[in-house]
Amino acid sequence: MEAQQILSRFCPKPSSLLLPSHKKLHTLPCVGPKNLGIQRLGCSYTEGKKKRVFCVRRTIEEEEVKEVKVGATMPVRRKKLAVFVSGGGSNFKSIHEASLKGSLHGDVLVLVTNKHDCGGAEYARNNGISVVLFPKVKDGSDGLSPSELVDTLRSQASFASFVDITYHMKKLESFQVDFILLAGFLKLIPVELIRAYEKSILNIHPSLLPAFGGKGYYGLKVHKAVIASGVRYSGPTIHFVDEHYDTGRILAQRAVPVLANDTAEELASRVLKEEHRLYVEVVKALCEERIVWREDGVPLIRSKDNPNEFC
Repeated sequence: MEAQQILSRFCPKPSSLLLPSHKKLHTLPCVGPKNLGIQRLGCSYTEGKKKRVFCVRRTIEEEEVKEVKVGATMPVRRKKLAVFVSGGGSNFKSIHEASLKGSLHGDVLVLVTNKHDCGGAEYARNNGISVVLFPKVKDGSDGLSPSELVDTLRSQASFASFVDITYHMKKLESFQVDFILLAGFLKLIPVELIRAYEKSILNIHPSLLPAFGGKGYYGLKVHKAVIASGVRYSGPTIHFVDEHYDTGRILAQRAVPVLANDTAEELASRVLKEEHRLYVEVVKALCEERIVWREDGVPLIRSKDNPNEFC
């Protein structure tokens, strides 16, 4: 009862779920995004043979992503997503459509692009998704600087400034983005953004990294190099983003056979189909907080059906 009274000071109207009984009050680590300034602190106490778990919120500067090691699923907040594109944005469309269908626990709030008239930007406009131009155009006022981009995506202030595709400065509500998804964005991500979103930025690449990756390897150039090398398999790779092109920790891959008479266009088409499937699956796991990090720094995807298995 004493523990219950202590918790009631923090959780006047708590929601609870039942877990196996333990003998003492303790704190449970909660999975959450880093650097968003909000931490969910799970507290539990024993009541007879049942154990009740409550969540309280407190503000901090940043939070390290941790694994919840309990025998039941904790409630997961719906995630806020930003997608970066430079072209048609077919992976962006697949992710957005999955969100609309309810098959992933997140919403695309903003599209960031370096080409205001690209297909991805047009799709975003037609679907009510805000569009931000980045990077800032040389000798012009259009676009955001790296620090402005971080403020726009991450800020918890009531308002943030950004430039939309109509090139007018506007005051709009900040996005408070949890995760950033690169989907054919051809610019190097600034260090400021990588530091603000450590372990929270994903990229998809159309080859089995570390092969055929790095600066200059994009689009059909990748598939032409794959065919010319004589390798028998290619396929998409999803990896976390660091300060270089295509060198971050690999999270997921899917093999696609390279056929004897393949053209670059034919191989690209088959790889792209797998990209659409794989990216949605990975973003679904990301939003459900099923990404865990091995002690050696390798990220893994925990199975939704069996938490002791990894994809």
